[in-house]
Amino acid sequence: MRKLIVVSVERMPGMKPWTNGLPETFQPLPGLPLLVLVGVTGVGKSTTLSSLEQLGVRFSVLPNRREVTDAVMIEPLAGSPVSDREERFRLTARYRETHPGGMAQALASLAVDLNHWTSPLLFDGLRGLDEVRYATEHLPLARFVVLGAPDMVRVRRLLGRADHFDRVVTTGEEAGGQRLLAQLRALEGVREVFEEDALEQLAALPGEGIDRADVLGKVRIVVSERRHYDPRSAQEWLEHLPPRRALILDTAAFSATDVARRIQEWL
Repeated sequence: MRKLIVVSVERMPGMKPWTNGLPETFQPLPGLPLLVLVGVTGVGKSTTLSSLEQLGVRFSVLPNRREVTDAVMIEPLAGSPVSDREERFRLTARYRETHPGGMAQALASLAVDLNHWTSPLLFDGLRGLDEVRYATEHLPLARFVVLGAPDMVRVRRLLGRADHFDRVVTTGEEAGGQRLLAQLRALEGVREVFEEDALEQLAALPGEGIDRADVLGKVRIVVSERRHYDPRSAQEWLEHLPPRRALILDTAAFSATDVARRIQEWL
């Protein structure tokens, strides 16, 4: 049985919970072809979308993960918008306690107005094993493009962008009290993501003119995402799908244009 979800219609025009009695122009997402981008922050999803557009590949891009998260998970639980990324992780973890498929379960519970959203449809994006497993089972017409990049590359990419969702709260003591390397070593779960030599490289980034607190914040984002959404297990699950259904690309190995061209050829 589908769980009913709370959706802010104002946030997501042309989308409603999939229930009986919807207008004829609304169709449930599980019955529609859908291209899904899979990947954590900093792997190049937004860049890939821009490159696809430059190649003339057109999609109706559905409200993205952040917008769906706000409308379906964050605001119903918190009662107001939340920008701190770690707090968002905590709230989405609460949502997953009753919706183990996470974002994929939210998608599978929605219907779209085909007068508003025309095919082909694209969603950006899913993360982690639980989400991709749920999606492969409950979105039977979906195809998946998995974008990956080494964690060090992701940190550097995050340091080069000004996205207000890519913030975590950093206390004054964290920003200026201890040496950065000691702070990085003290992050929960950091040893599961970065070896000591990588931490030393990260600690040296302020020598390139990068703010120390910014380095600490971006590393915390990458470590937190690994803790909540393991990209490796998600990729391994999708690797077992037929080649027609899943394409896996390392965005650090190809230019943005090459990534887009490979997707274009695969489509």
